[in-house]
Amino acid sequence: MSNSTQETPIQERLALHLAHLVRERDPYLATEGHFYAKTYIAQELSQFGTVHKHPFQTLKKYANSIHENLILSLPGTQPLPPILIGAHFDTVPGSPGADDNASGLVVLLELARYFYHHPARYPLQIIAFDLEEYGCLGSQAYAQDLKRNQTRITTMMSLEMLGYTDQTPHSQNYPAGLEYLYPSTGNFIALLGNLRSIPTMFKLSHHLKQQGAPCEWLPVPFRGTILPDTRRSDHASFWDQGYAALMVTDTANLRNPHYHQPSDTLDTLDLDFLEAVYRGLVQALRWF
Repeated sequence: MSNSTQETPIQERLALHLAHLVRERDPYLATEGHFYAKTYIAQELSQFGTVHKHPFQTLKKYANSIHENLILSLPGTQPLPPILIGAHFDTVPGSPGADDNASGLVVLLELARYFYHHPARYPLQIIAFDLEEYGCLGSQAYAQDLKRNQTRITTMMSLEMLGYTDQTPHSQNYPAGLEYLYPSTGNFIALLGNLRSIPTMFKLSHHLKQQGAPCEWLPVPFRGTILPDTRRSDHASFWDQGYAALMVTDTANLRNPHYHQPSDTLDTLDLDFLEAVYRGLVQALRWF
């Protein structure tokens, strides 16, 4: 890897990844875009180590096909259970998925780059999940395999839509009741985690704010079953297996009007905010 590549400003690298990944990526109706994105992610991650493919089989109603998650393991400086960081690479039909979830993927790729060059104390697993939009099938399969093998992890973080803000007052919506507890302006990053992840959310919130990303967090009991909106990403697969897990999110359709629409395009993203989220995650993982 050349020094010039390493020295490219982070926001330029995020934008370059976005230019490759913002395209329709439905695995059945946009197979070319889905294959391109998967190949691009694998090639980028392969700069930093061996990319392992985790195959899983879908149900018959989804054509009974074989799909794959992509996993890069980065060593830590201490022999500790790994931190898993994941983002999904599929989209719903008809949407180029800039925020959902190219924004999460580009941060995932740059976290891999950073911690390859600057190992964290904890080992990291960088995971690109497939078929999140079909019911988190990729993460379900992986979490079930971990549980079946009695594999210990420290925590799992799902990067789910990280790049949309709206500075307009009352632009942020909530499930009923939460509007009285949180800001009305959609300019923050949210952390939603089970009770086991409360210490992690506390640390993450501190570092995200230090890097210029306003942050709010919500502890969620009972695997999110009493508040279904909190289960809408790959972290829920790990909740269901009893692991500590959380979602990092701009709150999706509770803020972003382009959610699951053809208008979810690159020009709608706030790259300054996306960079601040990346920097906050880097700082938190360095001091974890």
